[in-house]
Amino acid sequence: MQSIPLLTPAPWPDYELLDSGGYEKLERFGKYVTTRPEPQAVWPKLMSEEEWENQSHAIFRKDKGDAEKGRWMTRESMPDNWYIGRQSKGLDLRFKLSLSSFKHVGLFPEQAVNWDYIAAHLAERKAANPNAAMPKVLNLFAYTGGASLAAKALGADVVHVDSVKQVLSWGKENMLASGLDGIRWLPEDAMKFVKREERRGTKYQGLILDPPAYGRGPEGEKWQLEDQIFEMLQHCANIIDPDDHFFIINLYSLGFSALILENLMKAAFGDGRAEECGELYLPDSGGRKLPLGTYYRFRKVK
Repeated sequence: MQSIPLLTPAPWPDYELLDSGGYEKLERFGKYVTTRPEPQAVWPKLMSEEEWENQSHAIFRKDKGDAEKGRWMTRESMPDNWYIGRQSKGLDLRFKLSLSSFKHVGLFPEQAVNWDYIAAHLAERKAANPNAAMPKVLNLFAYTGGASLAAKALGADVVHVDSVKQVLSWGKENMLASGLDGIRWLPEDAMKFVKREERRGTKYQGLILDPPAYGRGPEGEKWQLEDQIFEMLQHCANIIDPDDHFFIINLYSLGFSALILENLMKAAFGDGRAEECGELYLPDSGGRKLPLGTYYRFRKVK
């Protein structure tokens, strides 16, 4: 039986999934431990509820009648903001973390595998052709910018697109904390931006997509993953440099398996490239693999 390729980041000192189960995850970000909802952790917890509570500096609880928003219960020692770092593949990145009303803290740790992929590709590209022009990289639905930072650290000209201005400001803080500059931060609707770049004939040597299941653009534009993802991929196929590129997409929707994503990608981009497709996960202290979305990526060095 053929298995689905699984990816997880190499261990790093500033992050650890301590336990998972009971539809929650217990995570350490630097010095601070959080408890957050996790719909895919359907198995029992390894530690007791008392152990979880004793370790947690912040516990997220959903508001009644709201599937997304909630509130944090925190210890007095829990700060409003704190920083963690990630050093790997020549990258030295720093991220500001904060407790949001949507349970997020400003970082998706499983994405570190893609930061390393970006760094490795751009390093190989430079080694193969030291005089090549600076690669242009577009990061769509880009959140606080881990992938943007990785590309910028390897010398790329990075365009970072997200519809939420507060998130763009957060990303800028991460850029400065990482000792970088020059990323272009655009408060745009991703679909409108890609269509405009296609009309202009713009080509990118790197494309990164991390679309949500649903969302809104800055002017109320509606994004619904199952209705619009194929159209988005078709436009992306028209703005990627055919001879010199990398492409990464992640999907977190529970309804989209790796096989569905593979079929969408082949319909939009065609066959004949050395792609990777599978699931991202994080291991907890008991060795259970917490699934955290599907990925598809490919690359080509000129």
